[in-house]
Amino acid sequence: MDAALDVLVLGMHYPPEHTGNAPYTAGMVAALAAAGHRVRVVTGYPHYPQWAVHDGYTGLRVREDDHGVPVTRVRHPVPRSPSALRRVVMDAAFTLHAATVGRQGARRPDVVIAVSPVLLTVLAGLRWKRRGRTALGVVTQDLYSRAVTETGIASAGAGRAAAKLEGWLLARADGVAVVHEQFGDGLAALGVDRERVTVIRNWSHVASGTGERAATRRALGWGDDEVVVLHAGNMGLKQGLENVVDTARLADERAAPVRFVLLGDGNQRAALEERGAGVGRLQFLDPLPGDRFPDALAAADVLLVNEATTVAEMSVPSKLTSYFSAGRPVVAASWERSAAAAEIRRSGGGERVDPGRPEDLLDAVCGIAEDPARAEALATAGRAYAIDHLGAAAAHRDYQRWVEGLAASRAPVPEGRHV
Repeated sequence: MDAALDVLVLGMHYPPEHTGNAPYTAGMVAALAAAGHRVRVVTGYPHYPQWAVHDGYTGLRVREDDHGVPVTRVRHPVPRSPSALRRVVMDAAFTLHAATVGRQGARRPDVVIAVSPVLLTVLAGLRWKRRGRTALGVVTQDLYSRAVTETGIASAGAGRAAAKLEGWLLARADGVAVVHEQFGDGLAALGVDRERVTVIRNWSHVASGTGERAATRRALGWGDDEVVVLHAGNMGLKQGLENVVDTARLADERAAPVRFVLLGDGNQRAALEERGAGVGRLQFLDPLPGDRFPDALAAADVLLVNEATTVAEMSVPSKLTSYFSAGRPVVAASWERSAAAAEIRRSGGGERVDPGRPEDLLDAVCGIAEDPARAEALATAGRAYAIDHLGAAAAHRDYQRWVEGLAASRAPVPEGRHV
């Protein structure tokens, strides 16, 4: 498409948040701007995964500039303990506030992109979608209704209501971009036309480590004679990290030379620290600066994905892209039907065990550590998969084509009709 488009991106999460969907939304925005489109962003106050608004963000709105892209941040509540009701209140408040941005004086966008799993954001996008003038696309990082059900934050009845709402909203979008092929079945079950679903995979947004491995291990307190198993990222309900704490306790009982490291933050961290009090083979680390994080991944012996026993189909752990790029073997405690398991199979970069089984997790880790040739083969396969399939350039190109396709699909405005 030769003509520049006006694109409005609506999503609660955006840098400086560095985990979850924020890096991918920012990457999409940068790609569209680089292609010559006029992009603006309406987002929330940064708070994830700490569930506390970052210092310096006060007032009802903050306006920023992200490499030439105007960003408007709107105030919304941030619950320290995000129950289902509190999450709904937060999402609704963000949606209502975001919907008021740009009503006066701004050009009507050609395309609005709403980023889920803050599903209600789609409502803010729908207000622009009138008589074919504005196309609406939705980027789905998680299946909202599956998340409600699988994390157990709401009742079965609430889950059914969420599924109806999700299907109703997504069916009204001109297109839905999903981050994994398996999401297509879930959306079809909600009544979304498969022809409107496009797969655009997440990419590795973490640079390769540059530090000396032994020095990094010393700086983090890791011994040369122990197997370091690193889980990096959010510590929330869907991660089910009680399993990791219990596996570290089992490692204590067996005197296994394994250290389990939980790196990051989240609303479950305090409870996990309490559960793990006195466990010698368990370490908690605060989030590391961006330049040290890749070094930590590369310095570990095994990188861990852990999902709660109730979680199966709601999401694709975004950490896998960074894990594979780091060139370390991966162990995923996840059900066979999960997207994480599908990625492990497709990449050949790791091993899967059932979630909630400390014995199986510890055995898998020790098995990899005791077979250096296999560990190296897994690491090499994962790295190759990241290079071949998880590159940013291809995903950015796909987002550009998707957005331009949405714009091209708009119905023409009848002659003499003004909106």
